[in-house]
Amino acid sequence: MHSPEASSKPFPMREFEFVAMMASFQALQALAIDVMLPALGAISNDLHLADPNQRQLIIGVFLICAGLGSLFPGAIADRYGRRPVVLVAIAGYILLSVLCAISRSFELLLVARGVMGAVTSSMMVMPMSILRDRFDGDRMARTQSLVAMTFMVVPMIAPMIGQSVLLVAGWRWIFGIMGGLAAVVFLWAWVRLPETLDPANRQPVKLGVVAGNMGMALRERSAVGYFLGAAFAQGAMFGYLNSSQQLIGEHFGAGTWFPVIFGCMALVMACTNFTNARIVERFGARRVSHAALLTYIALAFVHLALAWNGETLWVFLPLMTMSMCMMSFMGANFQAISLQPFARIAGAAASVMSFVRVVLGAVLGSLIGAAYDGTARPVIGGMVVCGLIALALVLYSERGRLFRRLNPPEFYRKAPPPVSH
Repeated sequence: MHSPEASSKPFPMREFEFVAMMASFQALQALAIDVMLPALGAISNDLHLADPNQRQLIIGVFLICAGLGSLFPGAIADRYGRRPVVLVAIAGYILLSVLCAISRSFELLLVARGVMGAVTSSMMVMPMSILRDRFDGDRMARTQSLVAMTFMVVPMIAPMIGQSVLLVAGWRWIFGIMGGLAAVVFLWAWVRLPETLDPANRQPVKLGVVAGNMGMALRERSAVGYFLGAAFAQGAMFGYLNSSQQLIGEHFGAGTWFPVIFGCMALVMACTNFTNARIVERFGARRVSHAALLTYIALAFVHLALAWNGETLWVFLPLMTMSMCMMSFMGANFQAISLQPFARIAGAAASVMSFVRVVLGAVLGSLIGAAYDGTARPVIGGMVVCGLIALALVLYSERGRLFRRLNPPEFYRKAPPPVSH
């Protein structure tokens, strides 16, 4: 279970509990997005929004601020450890959920959502750092896939939870549920989460050291194409997420069936992550993710042709679901490949990569969502463009050669030492 550079102390958690805990951190982030989707129309009406597309800011602002905030927790965690950063983030999630629940204006709600995204960005960065503390290479990709499979339960049920709350209470109670679930996770982490940072790998919190270590992650050719490529692929997915309620619920006429449809698509993605966990150590993260990226681009071109001539819900759903499955094959593997060279500065590397991936992805997603015109064309067109850019970036990291399989020791020899002055 240990990476070559991890601490030699016995790890006090079984793999199942470890995976479930990492998934719960990421799931709280997903919950803050997906549980809101059925409530966007109610919030728009209750807070008297003039432009119906403004409701997308409830998602977009959270994502952008989460990306901006993710620039900082990694460096702090490289100095003080992963555990305290995680606990502070979850506590902030609880308090800010309460603030969102009592907001009486759209502006205050957006501010609270933005601060929540920034404060709780650690819950996105820390699982990456903790996983890198414990694993390397294809084993990390396998474990990340298991984490993703577990936390995908949240996108499956979150919209249905939100819809159920709206049937018996107002949208403000959705934030109360978020805070209550976060309190349970906080207690679990307080009791069971060990510190995974090796004391020998602690980095001083100095501007020069932090900037140097982050700059190292941005300059490493074997990594940069993957996390930038992930940002563009994720941007297209955020564009779909931002407009999914309008597109499926309103344009295609699914209405109250939207949460069920969304949950079923998430279930298929969870199965894809399970499949990736089973095959990635056999075939390698590069081979699996490269095949998925090429398939994603091909699907996007086919889907765009159909969307341009008009399509029904039953044409849209299978094609979009298959594209989301390809994203599942890419996500965990791209992350593992990009973090591979940075065992000693996993926090700083995870921070800067999350910052780039989420901010760029959220901005692209907001632009794609804002272009919504009552059809699927803007979303599918965004997938085509973002997929092609992601392919070019991966080719840059791979020096023009796809489907190679490299061994972890090659990365350790190539990786430069962290800045420590």
